[in-house]
Amino acid sequence: MAIPLQIRAEAAFSQLAFWLPKPVRRAIAGPPLRLDRQELALDAQLLLRLQKLAKASLVRGTVEESRTMLLASRHLVSGPTIEPVATRELLIPTGDGDVPATLYTPAGLPDPSGLLVFFHGGGWVVGSRVSHDNTVRYLAKQAGVRVLSVEYRLAPETRFPGATEDAIAAFEYAFAKARDLGADPARIAVGGDSAGGNLAAVTAQQAVKRGGGVPAFQLLFYPATDFTVRRRSRELFAEDLFLTDTDMTWFEGHYVPKGTDLYNPKLSPLHGDVSGLPPAYIATAGFDPLRDEGEAYAEKLRKAGVPVALSRQPDLIHGYINFLGVGRRFREATAEAAGALRLGLAPK
Repeated sequence: MAIPLQIRAEAAFSQLAFWLPKPVRRAIAGPPLRLDRQELALDAQLLLRLQKLAKASLVRGTVEESRTMLLASRHLVSGPTIEPVATRELLIPTGDGDVPATLYTPAGLPDPSGLLVFFHGGGWVVGSRVSHDNTVRYLAKQAGVRVLSVEYRLAPETRFPGATEDAIAAFEYAFAKARDLGADPARIAVGGDSAGGNLAAVTAQQAVKRGGGVPAFQLLFYPATDFTVRRRSRELFAEDLFLTDTDMTWFEGHYVPKGTDLYNPKLSPLHGDVSGLPPAYIATAGFDPLRDEGEAYAEKLRKAGVPVALSRQPDLIHGYINFLGVGRRFREATAEAAGALRLGLAPK
């Protein structure tokens, strides 16, 4: 897709703004934002200010308009393409047809290596392999693993449980075809951000339940884990912090059919059986409506005896792994997660 001139200009301005002297950046961003005994990082506050000036938002208009805007605006924040990382296009067979996927392989990676099966965020409605391309490249290169990025079916064209079925099929494919993918079947992780974190958590639970191949590790970024309750963080951070309460309601309305049991663990993994799950790294963001349900899931894993590292990034917002091209703080937080993935998939 050709990048409109306006988007290119906005991207250049955004990246330049983060190199301005700190007093200038603070003047643009405004006074420090403090909430719930946390202070928003200057990088995050400046990004939000620039997005407001550009009239950018996660959801705008129709589903198609929102998808198009997300793809175009990613150039504002994702940064230059991370290289050298080779890509290979694949088709994953499912019960409802083939699902596209991209295999990312950093240069010089030994064969076999660890593999992360990754599910992108976007509320099960927007987002794609393209929107998360640089994020996946970064994780692959920094963690020293291959990444299989999955283009699961989106709502409202395919509502729940279509995305979960695709995610489960993708992991089973990766496990069965591990050698063909250059991966060690004993070193396959599942991961994702937001809606993708939900799918990864569900996939891990279902893998254990089915008794076949089981992931070696879970990499969950600010996952959605519970549709049954509105927690305190959803009220505290409902507006003006990238992901809004209105956005979440819009996503849920498109993804979840009326009459669905919200306690279904394939939808709300917080209500699933977590015994026997693999170790997990769960990242939450301090200024995120999803913060509290992600941390509730970490606590449930811990109580069940599952090794879990919960890392709240108290000064960041939802979506931070996609903001690698602006400032330093977002990349620092994502680097921590890549380090956890490297350790989680290290040869035993």
